[in-house]
Amino acid sequence: MRAVTWQGKRDVRVENVPDPQIQEPTDAVIRVTSTGLCGSDLHLYEVLTPFMTPGDILGHEPIGIVEEVGAGVMDLQAGDRVVVPFQIACGDCWMCLTGLPTQCETTQVTGEGMGAALFGYTRLYGSVPGAQAEYLRVPQAQFGPIKIPEGPPDDRFVYLSDVLPTAWQAVRYAEIPEGGSIAVLGLGPIGDMACRIAQVRGAGRVFGVDLVPERLQRARERGVETFDLRSFDDEKELVAAIRDQTDGRGPDAVIDAVGTEAHGSAVARLVQNTSALLPRKLSGPMAERFSVDRLAALHTAIDLVRRGGTISLSGVYGGTADPLPLLTLFDKQIQIRMGQANVRRWTDDILPYLTDEDPLGVDDFATHRVPLSDAPHAYEMFQRKQEGAIKVLMKP
Repeated sequence: MRAVTWQGKRDVRVENVPDPQIQEPTDAVIRVTSTGLCGSDLHLYEVLTPFMTPGDILGHEPIGIVEEVGAGVMDLQAGDRVVVPFQIACGDCWMCLTGLPTQCETTQVTGEGMGAALFGYTRLYGSVPGAQAEYLRVPQAQFGPIKIPEGPPDDRFVYLSDVLPTAWQAVRYAEIPEGGSIAVLGLGPIGDMACRIAQVRGAGRVFGVDLVPERLQRARERGVETFDLRSFDDEKELVAAIRDQTDGRGPDAVIDAVGTEAHGSAVARLVQNTSALLPRKLSGPMAERFSVDRLAALHTAIDLVRRGGTISLSGVYGGTADPLPLLTLFDKQIQIRMGQANVRRWTDDILPYLTDEDPLGVDDFATHRVPLSDAPHAYEMFQRKQEGAIKVLMKP
């Protein structure tokens, strides 16, 4: 089959690789009909390279048709249409039953000290072949895949794999009071969708911050009060402008949907880039022990949120040596919630919004639909924020 493989920093290629096979009774194999390019894929493209191996298959946002199931998969059969969550979880362990499938005790990558295995996401999360491919082996298929109806286009449901539950969890973790205010830092796919979910869940005012004109315009068209980072000399001016809209207090909650891609510390960027250039035996340990993030977005969130408010982190951070302003966090009584989205915990809540009325705008959420063979260009375009690329779907 054809699949998108990682070959090095900013080097992805579409190559012929072996077809996936059933290996365990709880496996399924699906034929992928659409697969997303996620902002977190860009971390593999550039930042998390010490944890990658040439030939790794990328991607974790698939929708497709079941081709084959193992003997232990009772609720699926060939021909079923399914969305596959980005995390791999059993559904039966204590963590899964507690609503935390991203911490699944069956698939935890204990050798790396990490949570549940993820599709296409480094050795830290199990080195599981990813979903930017013609076919995908799905472990724990007795729990993971979400059956969806025939008829509507893939765009209606594909975001159940990641974008929708990640944005939904970000909003739920933000604990916005009824009619309250929220600021979303970063209007990429997750930030954009978080704004939409906050609106339908009753937020009174939704502020969106970004510096990409197409992202700002798209959010503005859906009623988000947008702030263009390019219009401010520094972060203090931005914070002051939003505070002026919230009686001087700041919003009740802030979602950081940017993560480590924020353009902040040059020193942090240097450390990231340096570790990526070291020999593989050295780069991984250095990244694990001494990695730091560009924390501009998180520091902005801490400054911006009102006292007693909540910060919800959905942007990916990978540092282990990051300094945080604990005095400010303590003094302002800020709550912080974060983590990979617990997909199956939220899908039943989300499905009622995926109707023909389309209140979340999923049917036209993608800005680009390209063949799988165009993946190298899609990655470069998305990473450089060119051609108005906000959400890219690939068709194998």
